Amino acid sequence: MKVLVTGALGLLGQRLIEKTPSPIEVLGVDLADHQDLFPQQAYRPCDLADRTAIRELVESFKPDWILNCVAYTNVDGAEEQREACWRANVEVVENLVYAAHKVDARILQVSTDYIFDGKDGPYDENEIPNPLGYYGRSKLAAENVLKASLVDFAIARTMVLYGISRNKRPDFVGWLVGEIGAGRPVRNVTDQIGNTTLNDDLAAGMWTIVDNGFQGIINVAGREIASRYDFALKIAELFDLDASLISPIETHELNQKAPRPLNSGLIVEKATQLLDMQLSNMEQGIRKYQARLNA
Repeated sequence: MKVLVTGALGLLGQRLIEKTPSPIEVLGVDLADHQDLFPQQAYRPCDLADRTAIRELVESFKPDWILNCVAYTNVDGAEEQREACWRANVEVVENLVYAAHKVDARILQVSTDYIFDGKDGPYDENEIPNPLGYYGRSKLAAENVLKASLVDFAIARTMVLYGISRNKRPDFVGWLVGEIGAGRPVRNVTDQIGNTTLNDDLAAGMWTIVDNGFQGIINVAGREIASRYDFALKIAELFDLDASLISPIETHELNQKAPRPLNSGLIVEKATQLLDMQLSNMEQGIRKYQARLNA
């Protein structure tokens, strides 16, 4: 089997490539030339917004699956940089669908809880989306591109992704440990509720989807639902840091440009029961993070 991983330099893309099951042949693709990050794996720079370039790449590699991790994830930035957000989150998917159709490849798309309004979470796979901001609308549009296509697809919805990467991509745990470890106070919201997802777990879950040939929509996130504030307290506890430096606040106090789904969260029974995915709760995820950090 051949698998193309787009967005290979990101927090998720790196782990997907590192956790590639044998004997799958994988090719990582992203904008920048960072072959040094994948000494044992194939990697190629490519502008996925260039339809001709991605078609030529897909036709030459002929993947069985395309795992799309490309995303514009700056939620506030999306309100002002709408063209850039749409290009990364929707046009790239359109281009991948066009290319996949040429070689009869399947697409596994990563989506988000931001397609919901956060008024009545947690959500299962059958809930009707109602995004609040432009980022959520672009991710829902990407889902609809796949649903309207003739390509076989799966959609893995997730949220609050964190983890370790070789190029030290920013993540919440690393940021919090750095700030509190340096004695700097931080603020975290008590009214944003949802799952926290380790990149190792999401990567393993996506390979499970490929292995099972799953089609459709499935939630792949951490097993425990809590506030961002509670997540921060658990990080401080397990890293033996001063939790008194973490102050509770509410979302409206931050005056952010984009609205957030507050009472959110994803129900993951379909993933754990149907596909037997091993998804971590908060403590398990943080301890796995610590183990990789120490290694």
